[in-house]
Amino acid sequence: QVQLQESGPGLVKPSQTLSLTCTVSGGSITTSYYYWSWIRQPPGKGLEWMGAIAYEGSNYYSPSLKSRTSISRDTSKNQFSLQLSSVTPEDTAVYYCARTEDWGDPLDYWGKGTLVTVSS
Repeated sequence: QVQLQESGPGLVKPSQTLSLTCTVSGGSITTSYYYWSWIRQPPGKGLEWMGAIAYEGSNYYSPSLKSRTSISRDTSKNQFSLQLSSVTPEDTAVYYCARTEDWGDPLDYWGKGTLVTVSS
């Protein structure tokens, strides 16, 4: 059973960089053809896909967030991470990491999510 767990600060100040890590257990992030995504949900709004990193290390980003988003991985720790720069209060959201078995397939395993609040 694959499990994903988000971790990181729950409070970030405006203009700073939001950094989160997703730790994966029960499966390797380098296994073909899995893709590992970050998704967020602002309060009272819908889910927004932010980007993904593929099993072989390629990155994919939402066009609306591409200029501020970076997704990386640490294969030795079986983790992948999100960095979102120049945050504003509009970036306040529950952030989720999730897996899809192949590009275009539904996200099949999700973390429980972590709330990040952007406030001074």
